[in-house]
Amino acid sequence: MKIKFELNHEVVEIETTLSKRLLDVIREDFDLIGTKEGCAEGECGACLVYVDDLLVNSCLVPIANVVDKHVITIEAFSKTQSYQKIEDAFVKAGAVQCGYCTPGMVMAVHELLKRYSNPTVEEVKEGLSGNLCRCTGYQSIFEAVNLLIEGGYLDV
Repeated sequence: MKIKFELNHEVVEIETTLSKRLLDVIREDFDLIGTKEGCAEGECGACLVYVDDLLVNSCLVPIANVVDKHVITIEAFSKTQSYQKIEDAFVKAGAVQCGYCTPGMVMAVHELLKRYSNPTVEEVKEGLSGNLCRCTGYQSIFEAVNLLIEGGYLDV
């Protein structure tokens, strides 16, 4: 079946089954490999993308659910000023090690700071709780979030 949706600001159409996961379409059909598969259960956050401005685990979304919707991956988000601020904070805080979780973590940080301009420690922990990182121990990621808060992240 032909599926039509907007991917990273471009209308696309593919021939696929309705049950194919959005994650697989993004990676296999469009060769956008920034979105990762970590758990295939919606628990690790490595596959986070925006669908109509809602952050979702793309491993849980059948492609049928994005017909005529707008999907944004890390590849498009990486071209924004918001991304640049997050990247700078991650580098400064040493919040990147192997990098596998980083695209999903970046998307989650953006969503967190859209929701709360000055989140509490608990709100930060809750906001990033859907993202697993096996390398950093999270403290450096929390430090990066603090740098973003102090630097006025939303003042883009």
